[in-house]
Amino acid sequence: MFTGLVEEVGTLQSIRRGARGAVLTIGARTVLDGTRVGDSIMTNGVCLTVTELGATYFTADVMSETLSRSSLGDLSPGSPVNLERAMPADGRFGGHMVSGHIDGTGTVTELRQDDNAVWYTVQTGPELLRYIVEKGSIAIDGISLTVAAVDDESFRVSIIPHTRAVTNLSSKGVGSTVNLECDVVGKYVEKLLLPYQPASPAAKEEPTSGITEAFLREYGF
Repeated sequence: MFTGLVEEVGTLQSIRRGARGAVLTIGARTVLDGTRVGDSIMTNGVCLTVTELGATYFTADVMSETLSRSSLGDLSPGSPVNLERAMPADGRFGGHMVSGHIDGTGTVTELRQDDNAVWYTVQTGPELLRYIVEKGSIAIDGISLTVAAVDDESFRVSIIPHTRAVTNLSSKGVGSTVNLECDVVGKYVEKLLLPYQPASPAAKEEPTSGITEAFLREYGF
């Protein structure tokens, strides 16, 4: 579990591709403190397992599923990446619940200066937008942010100078691809409510409780 509060911006040193997966080597310092092989480090919003540690780097395996759902496969040596260690049990929960499991990607379509803030408009598909609500939480490249507005094609967030300074958002421009993780609460609520939703228009005529007109007549009602 992560908070979406980026600890440092590391640098992708190399990406070694296999038949379907890849091995990333990432230069870092802060997130290496106290880290051991097998620990998790969120990298641009993706939870990765540390497979090797050096004084100034760590490596992680990336499977094909992760490459297909995220922007990690688009990175090249020198790319800045947001890094965060898993939250300790006694740590402060300053952001929101972030799992490091990417739902999909979005594309930055507009940047607009607004006094000291910058508005980012991110376009994504309806399968993600259904979970994105105004004033709700969204993780963009692992950064915990508040949704300021949302429509049928995109959503907007407002970024303060500090966030741009300590994350990789300053390197993102129009056309950039970003990793998105929707608030997990909405996904759980939808899953729990599915048994109570009618499967088809015809099913709306029958209560999902199983108590029907025929049932009531059989028992004398």
